[in-house]
Amino acid sequence: MVLTHPGGEMSHQVTIDGTTIETPRLRLRHWQVDDAIGALAIYGEAEVSRWLAPAMGRIDEPEQMRAIVERWVAEQDAETGRPTGRWAIDDLDSGELIGSGQILGLPPEGEDLELGYQFAPSAWGRGLGSEAGHALAHYAFSHDEEEVFAVVRPGNHRGTRTARQIGMEWVGETTKYYGLKLQVFRLRKGDLDAPNQ
Repeated sequence: MVLTHPGGEMSHQVTIDGTTIETPRLRLRHWQVDDAIGALAIYGEAEVSRWLAPAMGRIDEPEQMRAIVERWVAEQDAETGRPTGRWAIDDLDSGELIGSGQILGLPPEGEDLELGYQFAPSAWGRGLGSEAGHALAHYAFSHDEEEVFAVVRPGNHRGTRTARQIGMEWVGETTKYYGLKLQVFRLRKGDLDAPNQ
């Protein structure tokens, strides 16, 4: 399925083939066990992990990262009845693993779906987070979801900016998720790729 929409600065071309998602610059695909070293370049960075705790702390050891990636690989074929999952994100030009994306149920009940994306610091500043988040929103909406959320810790200005670039609207603060005070952003299906973006 190829979805193309005219947009402002962000290209809105998204191709979905099963669970593989492509944009003009990115390929989101299932994790593989050999991705552990590339994943460590993301989750081993303090600038990335500081915004993920307590859900996920900084990973310091290759063996620890490999165990986590092995768990993600084992989980990726579990049928939840919803478009949830974790994706490795490759740069299409270089083929290099540069990021991670998720659509996961937010605690405590998992009813609300969260878009998440993390990139190695070497990939920052190129708009890849908003491109990945936009692609994940297309994936969720193509599987009959009506809305998705992003939760951002106060002070994470990069996360706030990325949520807004995707077209998400700020809906308030809550302590409902993860027991932390978080900024909540929402994107409804009908607002994806709206002309004012």
